[in-house]
Formats: sequence, structure tokens, C-alpha cells
Amino acid sequence: MRVAMIIQGYAPRVGGAERSLQALIPYLREMGVDIHVLTRRYPGLAPFEVINEVPVYRLPIPGPKPTASVSFSMTALPIIKRLSPDIIHAHELLSPTTTAVLAKRLFKIPVVVKILRGGILGDVRRLEQKSFGNMRRNSFCKHVDTFIAISREINEELAGVGVPPDRRIMIPNGVDIERFHPLPASGKKVLRDRLGIAPESTITVFSGRLAPEKRVNHLVSIWPDVRKEIPDAELYILGTGEEEDNLKKLVGDGVHFTGRVENVAPYLQAADLFVLPSIAEGLPNSLLEASASGLPVVATDVGGSNEIITDNETGLSIPPDDSPALKEAIIFLLKNPEQRSQMGQRGRSYIKEKYSLPIVSRQIVSMYENLLSGK
Repeated sequence: MRVAMIIQGYAPRVGGAERSLQALIPYLREMGVDIHVLTRRYPGLAPFEVINEVPVYRLPIPGPKPTASVSFSMTALPIIKRLSPDIIHAHELLSPTTTAVLAKRLFKIPVVVKILRGGILGDVRRLEQKSFGNMRRNSFCKHVDTFIAISREINEELAGVGVPPDRRIMIPNGVDIERFHPLPASGKKVLRDRLGIAPESTITVFSGRLAPEKRVNHLVSIWPDVRKEIPDAELYILGTGEEEDNLKKLVGDGVHFTGRVENVAPYLQAADLFVLPSIAEGLPNSLLEASASGLPVVATDVGGSNEIITDNETGLSIPPDDSPALKEAIIFLLKNPEQRSQMGQRGRSYIKEKYSLPIVSRQIVSMYENLLSGK
């Protein structure tokens, strides 16, 4: 079958949704799915490119947001008509879904929509705040054949806006458990030498966009207190974003900014703990990658994070915007290597069972097949 994927960004522009799709596509292709990606054309990128045997069509987005959205859709429609896919799979509930629904109404192609994030900054809430948001939401509820919810929170939000159970399906993000895996102590020491990390330090890692909702400022602000308890504690912040300059003004000893990291796996394998203090998430890829790498995690109880973490079993779950709880959880785990090791092992086992890419890709292909057969 042929599937047209519509997503706001794609390689080399990489965020959580883009990484998730890029990791999934090879498995879908192995199962006989012919993938074509339609995405936005950002400065310096070619209008068409083949990336790892996948055709990528980058469409113009001139002017302000409303104009950009209309231009994207109008340019996408003739490409979709020419490709004649069996299914259109949109990623996000805004312009990708708008384009997909227009194509369905014109060309009678079934539409699948993956909701990327829930909560106060999620897709459903953002759509409601847009111009003609309620009208667009009603149109989506009427014309989208299947909504993919990656977390229970998102599934409940879809139910709340009237999407019936037979058009909602729970399929999580997946993670490459072969790429993200733990190392023995000897391998970790070699890796730390290569990365320039002190061999005896206790390493905590954050990976993600440096955006306000990630609350990395809380993590940076508590680090002096963490260092008072654990003098060799080092914090590595992987990623870039609009908060980077402000965060660098707050840092003291033991905090390291790596900038954009193409491959986060070595840092996770070299670390002792992973932290994600966000106030809103979908089903965070960074948590999946950290747990697959055998790391215990400290994360806020938002979005799908509590579906990845079993509190006191695979990590510690804390309330959002609670710096004292964040500090206490980090200090506890950094002081207790045995608990870290046990949590990391249990987390890795759980990820292998529920979130590995072969499992997730089979669920998606099964959904496609059921949709095409009318089930």
C-alpha cells in the first residue's frame, strides 16, 4: 500500500515528531508500505529530496501563518492527487490535518491523524484557540477516519470533543531498542572518555527543545543545591531552543550545554539518570530513549509520561512546576546507585515489551489494513 505522510517538518529539521517518524519509516517499508513525505519547505532546503529511499516533498510556506497554511495545502493537493495514495497519514491536528481532510473530500482517500501532544499545550487545545477552530474541529471529527492517540490523556481529549470510540485507536510512539541500549561499566568508561566526561562523575541528562514548557530553568536553578549534596554531580543539557541564552545566564558549576546533538544515544549510555521536568508532553520520545538505554528517570506527571514511568519502579514521577520535589527526587536517585540500577533494568524491560519499533509498526500496519478493508 502507498501512504502519504503529512508533517510540519522533516529531516534535516528534527524534533520529537520528526525523529519518531524517521525511526518508524524503515519498519513500515519492510512491511510493504510505500511512504511519501509531504512537509514544509524551510530556508535552505530543496523542494524535493530522496532521504533513505523515501521521497520528501517540501512545500512553500510564504508570508504570515494563515497564508503559509493555505499555500501548503494548495501545493500539497496536486501532489497527493498524482501520488494517489491508499491512505493519508497526518501528524498533528492543525495544518497537516486540514490538508489531509481537504484531500479526502476531493479525492476520497481515507485519512489517519496522529495527535502529537495533549494537555494545556496540546493539539486539541491549540486548535480551539485558532481562527475557526470549532468549525475545523467539527470538520475533522466528521471526516477523519481514524485518530491515533499516543497517550490516555489524548484519547480522553478526543472523546471529550465527540470522536467516537470506533474512530480512536491507542498506538504509542516507538523506540529503537537496538540503538538505545545500556552498556556495561567498562563500555561506559570508554564512552565517557570519548565524550570528554569525567569518569567518576555522576551524570544527569536532559534531552529536548529548550522551550519554556520544558521547564529546564527549574532544573538549572536547583543544580547548586544538588551539588551541595553530591559534589561530583554533573548536568548535561542536550538541545537548543529559544530559552538557551536565558538558561546559560543562570548556570553555575557542573552544568554543561552541548547544543544540538545529532545522536543522543552515547550521552544516555554514559549517564546515570535522565530528567524531564516539562509541564506538557505527548508521549515523550526522550523518555522512551532514556528508559530503553537502561536509565532511571525523573519526570513530571504530565501527558503520557506516567504511562512510561511506574513510580518507584522504573523512575520517580513528580508534580509539574514543583522544584522542591524535582530536587528531592534527583538527589535521592543520585545518592542510591542500587535503586538506579534496578529501576533502569525494569524500565528497559518494560520498553522492550510495549514500545519497541517492531511492535509499534505492526500495530500501525494492522490499523491501515483494517481501515482499507472497512473494519
